[in-house]
Amino acid sequence: MHIVISDDYQDCIRQLACFEKLKGHTVKIYNDTVSTTEALVERYQDADAIVLIRERTVITKELLERLPKLKVISQTGKMASHVDLEACKARGIIVMDGRGSGAATAELNMLLILAALRRLVEEVTRLKNGQWQGYLGEQLSGKVLGVYGFGRIGKQVCHLGKAFGAKPLVWGRESSLKKAQEDGFAVANSKEAFFSNSDIVCLQLRLNEETRHIVTAQDLALMKPTALLVNASRAELIEFGALEAGLIKGRPAYAAVDTYESEPVLGADHPLLHLPNCLCTPHIGFVERDNYEAYFGIAFDNINAYAAGSPQNGVS
Repeated sequence: MHIVISDDYQDCIRQLACFEKLKGHTVKIYNDTVSTTEALVERYQDADAIVLIRERTVITKELLERLPKLKVISQTGKMASHVDLEACKARGIIVMDGRGSGAATAELNMLLILAALRRLVEEVTRLKNGQWQGYLGEQLSGKVLGVYGFGRIGKQVCHLGKAFGAKPLVWGRESSLKKAQEDGFAVANSKEAFFSNSDIVCLQLRLNEETRHIVTAQDLALMKPTALLVNASRAELIEFGALEAGLIKGRPAYAAVDTYESEPVLGADHPLLHLPNCLCTPHIGFVERDNYEAYFGIAFDNINAYAAGSPQNGVS
């Protein structure tokens, strides 16, 4: 099969052990992202199969109509709304996805929290510039760690936070609150109480039409003037422009973010990058070797299963 993989920013897929699974196939890898239909058609026009790296490329009905050779889409990780599944079904294109542990993203949340509380990047920069200590940081132990969402990653963040001595406080859907309580974690009485009582708020929600812009400017205004907001999930969970405005006003006092409305962010072209009270990383939550071996291993297994006549992990 002719397989096309886009968005391999670090040019690392060929170095993964699981890449051997595609031996015998023709594989074309691109290290950048294109978004226009014309550019995507040019890239995918000869593809029998596409491997998608999370949601970096959007597959629309218009695009699919111009890819007559395409038979298979194999998604790394769980499928989201970036692929028009109805259009795939109408054209007989098989869509398959996989799963991951979420450990890498949970760990990054903790890294962002600790780095933000101790102003790690600022202190490293001061030292490299010939200066010495400049900030009085804070510890995580004893703080209320608000976790919005108690899914696979949210649960891990709660347990990791507890190990550091933090006090996890959960908010989310009724089912999430019930699961959190069953695991022994405190839950907030209301969304307002969650934002006003948390010293740190971590967003751990999947992006869909129900959760898009679920965090509003009014929610951020309820946060303590010393509070930290961490978003390593999806930028669109927050009302557009609300975080930038809130940081300028001082609620929250600081933010650490790993996701942006349009990616990749090049040329430092995002307002959060220019705020002194925001720590920004380039969407590296899931970008880790063990995670990639797991994600791509399943994605490549899915393609081989299809080629063998036994498709697996189909998405309805």
